[in-house]
Amino acid sequence: MKPIFTLLIIAAILSSGSLRAEVPAPEAPAAETDEAAKQEEAAIAGLPNVELTPRLLYQFLLAEIAGQRGQFVDSAELYLDMAKRTRDPRLARRATEIAAHGRRMEIAQQSAQLWLDIEPASLQAHLTFINVLVAQGRYEELKTATAALLALAPQHIGQNLLRLNRLFARGEDRKAVRDLIGAVTAPYLQLPEAHYVRAVAAFDARDLAAAREDIQQALKLKPDWEAAVLLLAQMSEKNEAFSALEAFIAANPQARDVRLTYARALVADKRYTEGRRHFGVLLEQSDDPAKSGDVLFAVAVLSLQLNDKADAEIHLRKLAEIGHAEADKAHFYLGQIAADSNRRDEALQWFGKVGRGEQYLPARLQAANVLVKQGKLEEARQHLAASEVADPRERAQLLIGEVQILREAGRMADAHAVMEAGLERQPDQPELLYEAAMIAEKLGRHAEVERRLRRLIELMPDHAHAHNALGYSFADRNVNLAEAFALIERALQLAPNDPLILDSKGWTLFRMGDTPAALDVLGAAFRMRPDPEIAAHLGEVLWSLGRQDEARQTWEKARVEHPANEVLTETIKRLAP
Repeated sequence: MKPIFTLLIIAAILSSGSLRAEVPAPEAPAAETDEAAKQEEAAIAGLPNVELTPRLLYQFLLAEIAGQRGQFVDSAELYLDMAKRTRDPRLARRATEIAAHGRRMEIAQQSAQLWLDIEPASLQAHLTFINVLVAQGRYEELKTATAALLALAPQHIGQNLLRLNRLFARGEDRKAVRDLIGAVTAPYLQLPEAHYVRAVAAFDARDLAAAREDIQQALKLKPDWEAAVLLLAQMSEKNEAFSALEAFIAANPQARDVRLTYARALVADKRYTEGRRHFGVLLEQSDDPAKSGDVLFAVAVLSLQLNDKADAEIHLRKLAEIGHAEADKAHFYLGQIAADSNRRDEALQWFGKVGRGEQYLPARLQAANVLVKQGKLEEARQHLAASEVADPRERAQLLIGEVQILREAGRMADAHAVMEAGLERQPDQPELLYEAAMIAEKLGRHAEVERRLRRLIELMPDHAHAHNALGYSFADRNVNLAEAFALIERALQLAPNDPLILDSKGWTLFRMGDTPAALDVLGAAFRMRPDPEIAAHLGEVLWSLGRQDEARQTWEKARVEHPANEVLTETIKRLAP
């Protein structure tokens, strides 16, 4: 007597296959997990006993090898033939998966239909069959298939209704999808889920009126449904959406998802105080701070935005304690708060805790500034030099940070030497070239300024500030004015309405003798940005026009806010000592 085997050995091989179905099925809700497990056990118990003949084993191995070699049609057809002869649903499922993977949807449809015929109570078989039909755009057949799915498990009709939007998400004809969902949900309009899926389908088909009508009906049937009010807000104008969310929260204060969405919307609308209040409520409602790190971080950042540093510090410390993913940002912000409060040793400790990542470089630069304020300039330089960076651009940023420290200390020659050394290692690094030109300008090395900036423009023709800097350098020295004007006009093409570039244009016009035009341009620049150097130039143009009182008023106002600005101080000293 020949031994009789089920296909459990083959099933084990199937379960380890590397091919995956191109027709995904939605995950089952948690409530269905136990029942699904029971159904699976029952299905295994009901599997057919099949004689594992040499022919069957050979055909199975041949199908697997064909699939692994990318011969999906041959593989799927072999599996489909085995499934027809054995009536084993696992073989029908495997045929469907391989056919879908190979984009042979006609074979996938045959095998999925066979699987469904073998296991008419299988939720997975229904879902896969529908997915195959969706991929082919077979909407008429989908009506019957979807109706069968909804009738499959009356106890789970709500969950199965909610699957529909996901099932039809890949359907290209959104109007046909809307009509299909409307037809299959018609028997279930007493359920809020039916109206919800109809609303989504109508919204996707751009029928806003129908979508709003259905989602409002869903909320009438289930007033505390968070997903429904969120969908209503999504399809509403801003003020109406805000009103709907606010009213829902008032009636359902524990509605976490809605409150979170509302809080984020308030922040996006720059209503920071209200947004922080709602994030705070979410924090109070949470019984586990470790699971509310994102909310904790939002409250902290909003407090910083509102300049409430005391509140921000409380929440940032908690964030650092729980080891949240944003812990480095918390360390960085805590360092900034401590530095602003002159708790410099503490600031250095916080900055020192920032690990490699987005905040590492800013933390190193901020720590260097704190050291300078402690009178430890050389230690600050050593701190920057010891920073662990491998990226050339990050190394350039550290060099620029060191140069800024030296410039503020009045050590321009040392700053120039640092830039020279940096450019020896990275001769074409754009940020180093620009910074080197600015230092050379301060030192009166005009030939170097021109050389550096022309090289930068050659490397980056769209670098607006390089064009502007070279043009301004010429205009300020009253040389090459035609080229200066052309360079600055190019800069304005690249960065329209930049007030600093407008300042350069106005100053060039003044040097070229077009004082009325210079006054208009400089006035516009100053209104956009009351910068002390723009004030210096505007005042000088006013002075040249005999409007000395206006010039003095412009200078004095700027000097109150920027008493140490060199350009402003020199202008006043030269014209109105």
